[in-house]
Amino acid sequence: MPNKQSLPELLEGLAAAKTDKVKLAITDIDGVLRGKIISFDKFRSIAEKGFGFCDVVFGWDAQDQAYDNGAFTGWHTGYPDAVAVVDINTLRRVPWEDDLPFFLADLGGSGVCPRSLLKKVIGSAAELGYSAVFSQEFEWFNFRAGREVEVFEDLEPLSQGMFGYSILRASQNSDYFHALFDGLKRFDVPLEGLHTETGPGVYEAAIVYADVLEAADRAVLFKSGVKEIASHRGILPTFMAKISETLPGCSGHVHQSLWSADGTTNLFYDGASGTGMSALMESYIAGQLYCLPHVLPMYAPTVNSYKRLVEGAWAPTTPTWAIDNRTTALRALPGGATSTRLETRVVGSDANPYLAMAACLATGLYGVRNGMKLSVPATKGSGYADKSRGILPRNLWEATWAMKQSVVAKELFGEGFVDHFVRTREWEWRQFAQVVTNWELKRYLEII
Repeated sequence: MPNKQSLPELLEGLAAAKTDKVKLAITDIDGVLRGKIISFDKFRSIAEKGFGFCDVVFGWDAQDQAYDNGAFTGWHTGYPDAVAVVDINTLRRVPWEDDLPFFLADLGGSGVCPRSLLKKVIGSAAELGYSAVFSQEFEWFNFRAGREVEVFEDLEPLSQGMFGYSILRASQNSDYFHALFDGLKRFDVPLEGLHTETGPGVYEAAIVYADVLEAADRAVLFKSGVKEIASHRGILPTFMAKISETLPGCSGHVHQSLWSADGTTNLFYDGASGTGMSALMESYIAGQLYCLPHVLPMYAPTVNSYKRLVEGAWAPTTPTWAIDNRTTALRALPGGATSTRLETRVVGSDANPYLAMAACLATGLYGVRNGMKLSVPATKGSGYADKSRGILPRNLWEATWAMKQSVVAKELFGEGFVDHFVRTREWEWRQFAQVVTNWELKRYLEII
């Protein structure tokens, strides 16, 4: 659970434990943790006022290639330091690094920091009198591999065959399976469940729900934690949205509900309504449906994301909703007074959790704030066949262009963030577009 100590209490406790070093990290635009280990003496000096962190972490992509189209930072600014502020409430200990103390930090004044963006949206919810409870679940492939991988086509899955919910496959790799469950719990990223999913070497994990900021922290640290635990066992996990055109993709579904400010009442539940859903929940769904095409890159941020969003592959292709229907973009789950929630299924496992959750919450609140009615009927049957509201953008370029032109996106997240994020997605598309792929060589080299 989040640290509830004051800063003096926290520093006193760390000193008493003879702490000599601390790990700090921020999350970049792609959801990658960037950080450093510093001495405890240094941490003591910066814990309250913050510390300098090179703003290049928002000026390059996931492979450290500097954007040539950036405005926030670049060669034109000299990549100066920005002030990173430690969030002492995020204290954890890394079990697989001798319980090394770990903290998350924000580049809050930058206007482009994903965690700070989510905190801004949380503030909007609080102004309306709501607290948000979220959780995320992930699917991912696991391969047997050393630390260095050069020929990706030769990767060997951790297990063979399409064995979703297989007790046998989990047992056959029980050392890794339980290391994930137990290690992540000790890392304060508790799992509600962990099981094999359809596909060779595929696992799915559901993280225990929490307030939305803690939920996003857990989701980011889950992905990093899985990679670190796996690396010690010669296993390569991947959170790519689509590893093969012949296999299902990997989701990062986000579950969410709005509660009273004191956290005692689930405001999505209405036992007197015919569906169990409150009018507030319906407005929230209406807002997400309306805004979905405006913010899709926050749910599907890579070129590869859109290989997952295809018909018949357990991922949505249309802006649709229904009650307990896994073919629609939004799956309403009305249940009891504590369990009623919305599942946003368009989110891929490759999404930055801070941005995905910020988009879910902001667009849902857009519907609430504007009193939107859920006039779109629930889809009956296949969401793939229900094209009454059109289809989702088919690739990163289409989705990015829609967000770039969107007045709604700028209203929700500010022009500065949208401008920066859109530029990073345009860069991502250009990197893909200029590469000659194996598919092209196989198709055209000899015959054309």
